[in-house]
Amino acid sequence: MASEPAVPVAHASAFAQASADKSEDKPADKPPPPPTPARDPNPDRTFLDGPHSRMRELQLLWRAVRDFVRGFRTLHFVGPCVTIFGSARFGEKHRFYPLAREVGRRVSLLGFTVMTGGGPGLMEAANRGARDAGGRSVGCNIELPLEQAPNPHLDYFVTCHYFFVRKVLLFKYSFAFVGLPGGLGTLDELCEALTLIQTGKIQNYPVVLIGTEYWKPFISLLREMVDEGAVAAADLDLLKVTDDLDEAMKHIESHTIGSFGLRRGRKPKWWLGET
Repeated sequence: MASEPAVPVAHASAFAQASADKSEDKPADKPPPPPTPARDPNPDRTFLDGPHSRMRELQLLWRAVRDFVRGFRTLHFVGPCVTIFGSARFGEKHRFYPLAREVGRRVSLLGFTVMTGGGPGLMEAANRGARDAGGRSVGCNIELPLEQAPNPHLDYFVTCHYFFVRKVLLFKYSFAFVGLPGGLGTLDELCEALTLIQTGKIQNYPVVLIGTEYWKPFISLLREMVDEGAVAAADLDLLKVTDDLDEAMKHIESHTIGSFGLRRGRKPKWWLGET
């Protein structure tokens, strides 16, 4: 068998040197591309963070429409509601929890469905109070980065992606609003109710604040705004501030039942998949 021809030593050395030079001339590896940012888990922030592609805008719009449709179908037959605002942070051992539970019970005894944001704390207490009285209890929950689960005292609830959808649902079905002690979210919803009434976007439904001492700084701020001319003095009449639950319930009853022609809701139609 013929052997392979030998490579001359000089040629072999030149070949090795050329290979080394070629290796040295090889460009350095490019840095890896930056990681693709993960989709923001907060859908409200995604909705409000500026322009998107047309397809992405359409997807965001569709999600909002889907929230509205789901909310309308869930709450259409719950009857006239009173929406109760209050802190999610005040648990069962907090001094305001029994108060919120009693408010929910009394509102239910007036014949109203108790509606809350559907979460824990004073919202849970109000829904629980409605259940104590054998009344209807509903909630409009919200998806948060730290999940807020619906409380266990709800007959019906809807979970929204967007805060603005949740707000529409909280106001759409209500004939009165009760503000229990709370934080920024409670203030936001309370001021929204007052603004809608003040501007005539909804009728002059009663707004009751429970807890005169707690709400004193807020009322003082409103009076300073009146002094500066930023708020009309008559706007203070939109609020009823009291610690007396009998007085609060009488105010709600006298400014709702009979004033707005309240009647029972329509019966659901089984052939539309309504319950």
